[in-house]
Amino acid sequence: MKAHQTAILSLEEYRKLEIESDSKFEFHNGKVYALAGGTINHGLICGNVHADIKVKLEDKKSNCLPFNSDVKLFIEKTNSYVYPDTMVICGKIETSTEYEDAVTNPVLIIEVLSKATASYDRGDKFYFYRQIPTLKEYVLIEQNKHVVDVHSKGIDNDFWKITRYEGLDKTVKFQSIDLELPMERLYLNTKIEL
Repeated sequence: MKAHQTAILSLEEYRKLEIESDSKFEFHNGKVYALAGGTINHGLICGNVHADIKVKLEDKKSNCLPFNSDVKLFIEKTNSYVYPDTMVICGKIETSTEYEDAVTNPVLIIEVLSKATASYDRGDKFYFYRQIPTLKEYVLIEQNKHVVDVHSKGIDNDFWKITRYEGLDKTVKFQSIDLELPMERLYLNTKIEL
């Protein structure tokens, strides 16, 4: 999704804007960005990832739950509200004290990249996400080529390791939730020119 900045708003004005416009906006300490729609590949990949993670977690009888991009995430340290493409919370779901529909404790966040958002997702957004104490993994999925980057938090909480998966014959490992997903499942029904 491509973001377009609007005026600086209070949290109450931001909440009102979303309700009245029936649209999604990111909020970063008063700066508000309208989110544009995604592509067909973006929608398919997001759906594939969410559905496969949900089924595998249910099969394992895990205490972890996946959420799609309809659920808002609050990042307290940066006073930000964002909509990750997919996130997973394990154990009790914690929410913002100011905005009870916004969760605060994902262990895994997944974003599907586009040309318009790739630098933001790899840069500033990753910085925001690293401020979440519970986050263990941040995954970036390319939508126009078969490439997935998994950023995993190290034991010291400062070092992040990157593992890249390329090609439909690979299997992506999500250590934070102890799951593996074949790349061919992530990219099911997408149209990618090689």
